[in-house]
Amino acid sequence: MVCCKRFKDRVCVVTGGARGIGAAIAYRLGLEGCGVAIIDIDGEAAKYRFENLEKNGIEATYVKADVSAEDEVTKAMEGIHSRYGSIDVLINNAGIGFSGRELENQSYDEWRRVIDVNLTGVWLCSKYAVKYMKRSGGVIVNIASTRALQSEPNTEPYSASKGGLVALTHAMAISLAKYRIRVVSVSPGWIDTSEWQVPPRRPSLTLLDNLWHPAGRVGRPEDIAAIVAFLASDEAEWITGINIVVDGGVTSKMVYMDESLIFASLEVLLQDEELVELIKTIVERSREEGASVKNRLRSIFGIGNG
Repeated sequence: MVCCKRFKDRVCVVTGGARGIGAAIAYRLGLEGCGVAIIDIDGEAAKYRFENLEKNGIEATYVKADVSAEDEVTKAMEGIHSRYGSIDVLINNAGIGFSGRELENQSYDEWRRVIDVNLTGVWLCSKYAVKYMKRSGGVIVNIASTRALQSEPNTEPYSASKGGLVALTHAMAISLAKYRIRVVSVSPGWIDTSEWQVPPRRPSLTLLDNLWHPAGRVGRPEDIAAIVAFLASDEAEWITGINIVVDGGVTSKMVYMDESLIFASLEVLLQDEELVELIKTIVERSREEGASVKNRLRSIFGIGNG
């Protein structure tokens, strides 16, 4: 719930602000009084978000730019400062994903592109925003990921970029402290961005997706926007140089792949406790009789081996 104008007369720049988490952050900060400047490589999506912000009474502008291209970043920051006269908050949110190919099949071009956008882009945007921010101080919030701390298979370029971003955060926090610029990073977990896409989509989540999280649900872009708004505000003036994980408790959860987890998952998916008990009984009796579960099911249902 937004209840104040704590960013009145301030200007924030949100990279990758046309969709997803970036769009939610732009909207939240705008509702709290910020003038919002979106930088996004997708000009049409940025225009859509700009119009949406304006419809909600938010002072906004947008610039089409690739955050990994130095000349485009320079011009974008110059243009935003020329329009508003200051840059007070920078949200480094722009990022791209990964192919999911196995390590030996990942291309050098893919590696370079992910690092260029997700890591070098943050360095570039910070470098050219600081030129203006250092005059009066400010806040930089970098959107990292829990992939900086834990990984799925075949995520090397993305995980490396986000791990580097967490390190870049504390490095910049120390370097920029003399200008009264705070730097923090936020590492979201699983965030369903469907409703913040262009155009918006309906979420497609299962009950199991939600119950996997100790908090009871998959995250929403609004969850990240809320913590970013706090970190960018004067209420967080003693917070700098750290990474904050916002993931519904998943990275704190120890998971053992055992039968209790499997049967609990089946109960959620099937929504039938009696059926799950029947499956459990079949598995237990098969184990006692030294038979395979498949053969016991064939016997029960009269299925032949052909």
